[in-house]
Amino acid sequence: MKNGAVGTVRGIAAAVLAALFVAMAGTGLHRQVLPLAGVEVPWGVAAALMLLASVQLWLAAWSRSIVPTAVAGVVSYAVVGVLSSAGPAKQLVLGDAVGNVWVFGIAAVSLVMLVAASRLRTGRPAAAAVAAEPLSRR
Repeated sequence: MKNGAVGTVRGIAAAVLAALFVAMAGTGLHRQVLPLAGVEVPWGVAAALMLLASVQLWLAAWSRSIVPTAVAGVVSYAVVGVLSSAGPAKQLVLGDAVGNVWVFGIAAVSLVMLVAASRLRTGRPAAAAVAAEPLSRR
């Protein structure tokens, strides 16, 4: 096996393990609230999505590839989907606003982190890439 293939397999294996951790920790974290002046502020869902984003960015920087970032997003989304589709008495992710932000936020954060990881890989910030590649006239 070539070194590139070994690195890719190692990156995917790390991404799967990291995604399982993020899905379980984020599912436990997303329902946390802070009572503030009689209003419950759901800080847990923001913290869970930040955990996902940081793990995905770490995977991209560690592996120097966007493949583990994508794998982590897909596996996290699949695991949380399984946790949310259990029977009514066994659901860990409810279909309310906070649960929907957690489930669909995984997809949104994963897309943003894929763009960030691709910019990290090219070594150019997004503004420099846009300035260097002007839009073509059609």
